[in-house]
Amino acid sequence: MAKPGKSVILILALLLIAAVISNTAIGSTSISPDVSAKILVTKIFESILEITGKIFPSVVANVQANGYYPVDKTWTDSQEVIISDIRLPRVLLAALVGAALSTAGCAMQGLLKNPMADPYIIGMSSGAALGASLAFVLLLPVQLLSFIGAVITIFVVYNISKIGGKVPVDTLLLSGIAVGSLLAALTSLIIFISHSPHQIIFWLMGGLWTASWDKVKITSVMIIFGILVLYRFAWSLNVMLLGEEQAQYLGINIEKVKRYVLVLSALITAAAVSVSGIIGFVGLIIPHIMRIIVGPDHRILFPASTLMGAVFLVLCDTFSRTIIDSVELPVGIVTAMFGAPFFIYLLRKRRQSLYA
Repeated sequence: MAKPGKSVILILALLLIAAVISNTAIGSTSISPDVSAKILVTKIFESILEITGKIFPSVVANVQANGYYPVDKTWTDSQEVIISDIRLPRVLLAALVGAALSTAGCAMQGLLKNPMADPYIIGMSSGAALGASLAFVLLLPVQLLSFIGAVITIFVVYNISKIGGKVPVDTLLLSGIAVGSLLAALTSLIIFISHSPHQIIFWLMGGLWTASWDKVKITSVMIIFGILVLYRFAWSLNVMLLGEEQAQYLGINIEKVKRYVLVLSALITAAAVSVSGIIGFVGLIIPHIMRIIVGPDHRILFPASTLMGAVFLVLCDTFSRTIIDSVELPVGIVTAMFGAPFFIYLLRKRRQSLYA
C-alpha cells in the first residue's frame, strides 16, 4: 500500500500552525485562541510592513496613513505583551528544539542504520552537560559552554573513530559511548563537589523557561540552516540503507556523506541543547513514529520528522508549564511520559520491519 507521504507533510504543517496559535493562548492569563491568532496575524503584518518599507517606503507610508490592518484591534495592551513577548518566543523555541532533535535523530538512525540511535548516542548530550556544569560552577554563559561542549565532543569522537581515513559505524558508536561515559562521570563529579548542584540537575532535566527572542533568533539560524542542508542528503541515506558497498557502486561518496551528516546533526543538536538542556526521547521516538506512518524514504521522512518533532515539543512544553499551578515541570519528563506509551501503542498495532 502506498505511503501517504506528501499529504501527511501537509497535515503536519497545518497542525504546527494550529499548535503555535492555540498554545500561545494557553497560560495563567486566559486569552482566547481567536485573540491570540489576531495578535499573531497583526505582528506578522507589521513585520512584513517593516521589511517592505525599506524597499518601498512610500507604499508602506500610505498603508500606515490609511490605518489599514488585516484585523481590528480588539485586545488589550497587556494581552499583546503576554502573547508577543512572553508566550510566542517560548512556543517558537520549543518548535525549533523539537524540530532539531527529531531531524537529527532521523539522520543518525539512517546513517548508523541503528533503530536505537538518537542525537545523543555519540556523546553530544554528555559534552553539552559537562559544558553547562562548568558554566554554572564558573559563572560563565551556560548556552555558549554547552554548545562548545557538544561540538568538541563530536570532534573528539569523530577523530577517535577514524581509521585510515574512514569512519566505521561500529567504531563510531563505541567511541561515542566511551567518550560519553567519561564526560558523564566528569559531570557527576562536578555535581558532587558543587555548592549549588540544583541548578545543574534542573538544567539536565531540560526546559524552556529561559526562552527569549534573542535565543529564538540565534538558534533559528543554525537549526534551520542545518535542517535544510541535511535534507540534501536524503537520497544518499536512502541508498546507504542498501549497504555501503552498493552505495559506492551507485556513486555515493560514503565518507563524505558520513562527515556532513555527523557535523550537521551535531550543529543542530548543540544549538537545541544549548537553549533547552537535555530533552531526551524526541530524537529517538519521533523518527520511529513517522517511519511507521510515511515509510523509510528520507525525502519524505525528514520533513515529516521535523514537523512532528516541532508539534510534539510545543504540546509537551505547554503541558509542562500549565499542568501544576505555580510550578513548572521539566519538559524532559513530559516528553517521556507521553511519547513512550504512544510509541508502544504504534509498535503493537503495526508490527513490521521499520527498514523494509
